[in-house]
Amino acid sequence: MSEQPVKSPPTRKPRAGDQFELDIVAFDGRGRGTAQRDGYHFTVRRAAPGATVRAMVLRRRGANIEAVALEKLAAGPKAVEPVCAHFGACGGCSLQDLAYSEQLAGLRALVERSFTSRLSTPFELHDVIPAPATTRYRNKMEFTFSARRWIAPGEPENAPNGFALGMHAAGVHGKVVDIYGCSIQARVADEILATVRELSVARALPPWDPKLHTGLLRYLVIRHAGSSSEVLVNLVTSDEAPDVIDPFVREIVARHPTITTFLQNVNSRPADTAIGDPGRERVLFGGGVIRERILGLEFELSAGSFFQTNSVQAERLFEIVREECALTGGETVYDLYCGTGTIALILSAAAREVIGFEIVSSSVADARANALRNGIGNVRFVEGDALDGLATEGLPAPDVVVVDPPRAGLHKKVLPRLAALGARRIVYVSCHHPAAAEDARVLESLGWRVERVRPIDMFPHTPHVECVITLVPQSAS
Repeated sequence: MSEQPVKSPPTRKPRAGDQFELDIVAFDGRGRGTAQRDGYHFTVRRAAPGATVRAMVLRRRGANIEAVALEKLAAGPKAVEPVCAHFGACGGCSLQDLAYSEQLAGLRALVERSFTSRLSTPFELHDVIPAPATTRYRNKMEFTFSARRWIAPGEPENAPNGFALGMHAAGVHGKVVDIYGCSIQARVADEILATVRELSVARALPPWDPKLHTGLLRYLVIRHAGSSSEVLVNLVTSDEAPDVIDPFVREIVARHPTITTFLQNVNSRPADTAIGDPGRERVLFGGGVIRERILGLEFELSAGSFFQTNSVQAERLFEIVREECALTGGETVYDLYCGTGTIALILSAAAREVIGFEIVSSSVADARANALRNGIGNVRFVEGDALDGLATEGLPAPDVVVVDPPRAGLHKKVLPRLAALGARRIVYVSCHHPAAAEDARVLESLGWRVERVRPIDMFPHTPHVECVITLVPQSAS
């Protein structure tokens, strides 16, 4: 949530194309630098806090101006050299040129602003828990094939632009940066990425054109389980085309014996998503799943499984959730939006019973299989919408409720039902603190208060931060 700008001065209002020298003081929730000048609030692409830049206005709405940095006039005392050759062009890691300590301070400021601007009662805000590793930390990356390659400044105008395998270009719609290595994924994934690019070009396999909706290759998804070193590769295509895809995959697997399983998913729809059409998945090598261990429990991950993308920090996140639940062994715990059951299974050892609620049937099936795999008998899973699930007859009342909703937060109809469950605490896990803070504001109006917010950095070099928010009844104050 950005600072509110002061009223615009009575001079000519800035227009698109105007240029300003700006001192960048912070970053916003999208990783853009922020600055104040002449009564205007600027958000500036490709500008880190502490830097002085020459920026060009892209658009203005009232006293808020969106701009892009054209030149860095001074780097600032907290500037560092980016570790990735694609930094600036790739739309992924927007903060790699800022010292990690400053990234953490900036994340904390964003979280503090979200909650203090919405809540009427004080709360305890912890510092952001840093990641032990700021490179090679992601266990899953999704790369896009495109017939529209982003051309870097300095390249010839007639440079080949008909093939790319990488990430969407920062601030450029419809263009993909050809990525030759990603510093936040495992090295084995870099090697697989390079081979897939080489063979795709050598075999003249057409990449997807997002405007014409033509082409065969759409996405390459690579998952690496740190605990087992198993690797899952998922190739998303517009058609099955087994005559060309099968030999293509066989050669990739032959070159990379580290690959545990290789799948093909078919997405024949125009929508840009790495999710295949129902029933159109083929397992071309291996068993279709890999194994990951978190806090002593084993989980099977398929191509479509949701799982935290930073395994090491996920363990710390789940430890924090367990700490905030403060279980003594006799509690009934509800786990709303439980997905494949990770949190429910982790809490089961310290609770009498854990009941998970999830609307996605495949996730419920995975959750039940994960419970069986780990020999856990005091968990059960209710399939269906959260609101309907909470109305299920015969369920024991919860002592503690854990919620881990989608990025948009809780549905407005779920909030009063959640507030009225009679639990002694709610532990809210959020990947989008503005939405969580808004939900906390509503819960505050329904008789709850935020006791504590504990942020954790799951995604170094990005403006995203996970938070664990603990709420207690106001009567417990």
